Amino acid sequence: MARAARIPVLLVLCLVGSAWSQDRVPLEREQALVRMVRQDCGSCHGMQLTGGLGPALTAQALAGMPREAIAAAIYHGRPGTPMPPWKAMLSEIEADWIAQRLLAGFPQEQKRNTR
Repeated sequence: MARAARIPVLLVLCLVGSAWSQDRVPLEREQALVRMVRQDCGSCHGMQLTGGLGPALTAQALAGMPREAIAAAIYHGRPGTPMPPWKAMLSEIEADWIAQRLLAGFPQEQKRNTR
């Protein structure tokens, strides 16, 4: 392979490698995502995620649903329903993180120290 032809291949490999290394949500962002889901999503899905305007988002209610489908609904919204897309505020990795946590039973928001 000519040297000039190898450069684009190396560039693609570097970009793919950096994407793979960024598939983890930082702890600080996890806490912000828990707060966002509890507050913003909770305004439609209920503060305990047990349902409201939107359906329940409990582990029991979502049992059997593919994680990818839940993540896609979070990221892209659900056309024809009040469910908006959150892609302006979330990455696809973050939407997947939320979907994983919803299927496992979403964590409670950590209380801040008031000192």
